[in-house]
Amino acid sequence: MRLFPFKRSRRKQKVFVIGLDCADPELVFNKWRDDLPNLNGLAASGLYGNLQSTIPAITVPAWSSMLSSKDPGTLGFYGFRNRANYTYDKMTIAMGNAVREKRVWNYLTDAGLTSVVIGVPQTYPVRPLKGHLISGFLTPNTKSDFTYPHAFRNEVLSVAPEFDFDVKEFRTDDKDFLLEQIYRMTESHFKVIDYALTKKPWDFFMAMEIGVDRIHHGFWHFMDKEHFRYKPGNPYENVILDYYKTMDTKIGEWLSHLDEDTVVLIVSDHGAKRMEGGICINEWLWRNGYLRFMHDPKPGRIVKFEDMDVDWGRTKAWGSGGYYGRLCLNVKGREPEGTVDPSEYEKLCDEIIEKLTALPDPDGKPIPTRIFKSHEIYRSVNGIPPDLFVYFGDLYWRSVGTLGYESWHTFENDTGPDSCNHAEYGMFIFYDPKNKRNGQTVDGAQLMDIAPTILDCMGVRIPDDLQGRSLNRLAP
Repeated sequence: MRLFPFKRSRRKQKVFVIGLDCADPELVFNKWRDDLPNLNGLAASGLYGNLQSTIPAITVPAWSSMLSSKDPGTLGFYGFRNRANYTYDKMTIAMGNAVREKRVWNYLTDAGLTSVVIGVPQTYPVRPLKGHLISGFLTPNTKSDFTYPHAFRNEVLSVAPEFDFDVKEFRTDDKDFLLEQIYRMTESHFKVIDYALTKKPWDFFMAMEIGVDRIHHGFWHFMDKEHFRYKPGNPYENVILDYYKTMDTKIGEWLSHLDEDTVVLIVSDHGAKRMEGGICINEWLWRNGYLRFMHDPKPGRIVKFEDMDVDWGRTKAWGSGGYYGRLCLNVKGREPEGTVDPSEYEKLCDEIIEKLTALPDPDGKPIPTRIFKSHEIYRSVNGIPPDLFVYFGDLYWRSVGTLGYESWHTFENDTGPDSCNHAEYGMFIFYDPKNKRNGQTVDGAQLMDIAPTILDCMGVRIPDDLQGRSLNRLAP
């Protein structure tokens, strides 16, 4: 991982950041370029390009990695749910108190600068800062203490009494209801952002919108002509485009409030792509002798892994479902009933990697699966990561944790209707009114470059232990 110490910057600009969870660079910069005049107007005058996500490419830990410039290993969490210890069933949810590294607004508070932060993941429970904060989508409800300072809560609910942190369920077949939820939630966010942008003092302003992610997962196959479920002329074909256009129009309104001393950043934590199917990771492990049960699963009777009676004394590995696969080894001296001798650990990892990367699709065609060893990809490893992260089919295939299938391929999502997977690359646009770059593209940018970019623009020293570098220094 990269480590770039910098001298104190001379810049002292304000920074305005809009986060679009799951916004995809192919849609913004190519497919819908002419439909999004504000986003692409910024890109045409500034820097823009792909933004490589974390491993794993998922909302948690990606946003915290972006804003702390620390990788997931340093942060110590690797998804929403993480192993609490080396037992087999105890898990924790990575809420805001899991983030022990400083994020951008903490450095700015130390420097005496004022921040407004709205909707950023892992900010609940709230913690003090110089400025105002509304916590993100893991917040239980508006009855909770979701703002800093506490009194700001009354202002938020006065402006948007119907304020929502997230849609209630984005994996649903009731698409009309889902679309209504997404727009209702987004409009409540718009009202609050409008209010804070014009009524609250700030040097740094950041708002994150999760609606992009939710509309992708709910409606992708209606839009993507390469998706096997796509039907021409369906009534939802333009739903995602219309939502992007709504966001673009609103961003244009927000830009009208900014002056020539304000840098603008548009960022996403990862991208999106069609989901072609699922690889049943535990089904495969069982059929290949790595995972054993007291009573074997029966084909045609789908069952959650957590409901199976695992024979841990004969099990070498088990996995979890999700947009990426998480695979854990049952190691002697580490897990309670470990079977894998530490001296055989690397050999077993390599064996499983070789076999999983060779898995084809149901027609025998290869899929470019990539697998990462957690102890090799991070600067340090804290918490308890999976031993292997699996990107089935380069993330065109998700990982399915349930069992009871007739093979290890499936075309049904075991957690509900979802036709979109995450892509490794999100997007960024960096516009500095005092240093226009005329639409230069930047190669090699990654999430951890965003925090040092913000600090660099605002004249705050970039700490030596940040793992990214300022886009000002990455650009040609």
